[in-house]
Amino acid sequence: MGYNGAMIDAQNLTKRYKKKLAVDSLSFRVEPGKVTGFLGPNGSGKSTTMRLMLGLDRGAGTTLFDEKPLWEHVQPSAVVGILLEAKAFHPTRSARNHLRVLADAGGIPQARVEEVLDMVGLKDVAKKGPGKFSLGMSQRLGIAAAILGEPKYLILDEPANGLDPEGIAWLRQFIKDYADKGNAVFVSSHLLSEMAQMADDVVVIGKGKFLAEGSIKDLVAGSAHAGVFVRSTNEVKLKKAFQVSRVKFVSYDEGFKVSGKTTDEVGQLLFKAGLPVLELARQDASLEEAFLELTAGTEEFSAKGR
Repeated sequence: MGYNGAMIDAQNLTKRYKKKLAVDSLSFRVEPGKVTGFLGPNGSGKSTTMRLMLGLDRGAGTTLFDEKPLWEHVQPSAVVGILLEAKAFHPTRSARNHLRVLADAGGIPQARVEEVLDMVGLKDVAKKGPGKFSLGMSQRLGIAAAILGEPKYLILDEPANGLDPEGIAWLRQFIKDYADKGNAVFVSSHLLSEMAQMADDVVVIGKGKFLAEGSIKDLVAGSAHAGVFVRSTNEVKLKKAFQVSRVKFVSYDEGFKVSGKTTDEVGQLLFKAGLPVLELARQDASLEEAFLELTAGTEEFSAKGR
């Protein structure tokens, strides 16, 4: 990997609830300097996996943070910051005092409390008790708590829940900036359009099982929905040229969508057939298309007729 052991390395994480295997021998890595998205249908075991990684749930397997379990680190709050529940705070204690208590417990200077309140946009409401905070404000307070110790790693479970569009845009930029400083962010979200803009890599699971791992670019490029769009003057002749060359194609938007070929290969095929090119462009699959293709059949509940 080139990181000399500096990463989160999850190995064979497993969790069983009576007869249900919620997490089934999951192994993956989260690298510094990147945002890694954690994707899976509802009920696929994402939250349970995160709790296993942090030692908050009992199960099998290990997770190493820079080659050591979290409990072996002298100051865990400087290693990993977590957001698993938006309202994990005392309802009557002010937002500032909530963070001050956490800072004292983690040996963190009190000046850092004011810094993080400003960073997440809660300075004006720092004196208020978070019991009456909206879900979006609660998420911001949870993120403030997660970054209090300036950790190398962040593990965030659905941090965009309850945020308005402005808040989501802020979160996206915050997460990207945090990773750009050489940190790593491991974040789950059901907002695939946001994940496509935010994440560098993804880990995809379904029914607790590993499905895929890698860059978003590679994930969408490998999708059956990816291809090349081409349009020429003679559809009949072009279709025949495809058939002769055994090219997979479908009619699409006044032209054809070709799968399994590059734009160069399709262009050469048209040249050999003596056909002018009116339009030739690569068409990547969306993250949503790639995700649905990968997770087909792994949903806990699916609508009839889908």
